[in-house]
Amino acid sequence: MASDSDDTSGPAALMAALNVQRNARVGFVAGLVVTVAIFVFFVVVPGVRRSPLYYVGLAFVLAVGLGGLLTMGLTMVSAYRLSKEL
Repeated sequence: MASDSDDTSGPAALMAALNVQRNARVGFVAGLVVTVAIFVFFVVVPGVRRSPLYYVGLAFVLAVGLGGLLTMGLTMVSAYRLSKEL
């Protein structure tokens, strides 16, 4: 069972201090926007002849990968700013 002291210390407090939830939201939305733009520019506009299912799979991988990288980068910036306050 988790106690009330877990709210002020531990992984949950670290994630809250680094704004991980906000960073993930921003990172994955930006990753999705970039992926949609790339998909439209390279798949929809030229009118590819292959099955678009392959491109949808690649778009999913790009969106998740880019979202994760952006989340990590934003969290690193939050950690750097937090370290400057200490």
